[in-house]
Amino acid sequence: MIARLVLRRLAFAVPVLGIVAFGVFLLAAASPFDPINQYYGVRLFDASSEDVARVRAELGLDQPVLMQFWHWFTGLLGGDLGTSRSLRQPVAQVLAERLPWTALLATTGLAIAVLLALVLGTVAAWRQGGIFDRLVTAIGHALEGVPPFVLALLSIAVFSLGLGWLPVAGLTDAGRAASVGQVLEHLALPALVLGVSQMPWLVLHVRQSMLSSLAEDHVTGARARGLAERVVVLRHALPTALLPFVTLIGARIPELVTGAVLVEEVFSWPGLAGALVTAATAVDYPLLAMITLIATAAVLLGSLLADVAAAALDPRVATDG
Repeated sequence: MIARLVLRRLAFAVPVLGIVAFGVFLLAAASPFDPINQYYGVRLFDASSEDVARVRAELGLDQPVLMQFWHWFTGLLGGDLGTSRSLRQPVAQVLAERLPWTALLATTGLAIAVLLALVLGTVAAWRQGGIFDRLVTAIGHALEGVPPFVLALLSIAVFSLGLGWLPVAGLTDAGRAASVGQVLEHLALPALVLGVSQMPWLVLHVRQSMLSSLAEDHVTGARARGLAERVVVLRHALPTALLPFVTLIGARIPELVTGAVLVEEVFSWPGLAGALVTAATAVDYPLLAMITLIATAAVLLGSLLADVAAAALDPRVATDG
């Protein structure tokens, strides 16, 4: 049943990715930015109209947007991701250089958010009505309305400029080669900011799920048998509360992608965010389309993994759609 679910969702993902890619080309065509201006830069003022027309034809910008999409799509089917006009590199090379760093930041941030949500949400529900519960709930509701880039700027002001504990930006210190220690040191603050920015919805959801789980009959029965409260909470109530939590993690993937882009820009993290901004302002069709497809695929994959985990954890969950 789970295998059929996976195959059905993968088949559904193919037309979705195609529609998203086509939509990117349509939106880029409606952009007020002229790709040729971005391509030339300040050299445009010294270029003749004949040279500009020739370069526009060489780049395929003189063709209708449908024709440009068709050339890109057929090339993609043949394994050619195209060339980024804004970065002057093959798109495959851009992705190979930047995608691993974005994946590292997003995965670490999500792990931090999940860990904090499980610990804080469980303890808050366990001590319902206490000072810790009220503090966690208040902070969770307050952080819901704070954008990730605001948290990033505040963290830089406090932990980098104020206390000097962590570096401000980049992957390594200036003039130093990349090493595991350097990367971890520079990853700590952006990953923590990304995790904290995604935590409020998760921690409040865990708290509410735990409160509902603590009131169920099997938990009451465990307490009646004289089991220790710690055993009742961790072995009886928490597993029941994890099922909706797993589903919520999948639903938060779009926000995680958006948050990762904002955090990367603030911390100058060498991921896909900088390439995305450059591609958008330069109307760089090949690069912009591929980054958008990767983000869409991440959202679809996160939703699929959440549904598969829910079906595996609880046999009562239907997988027939």
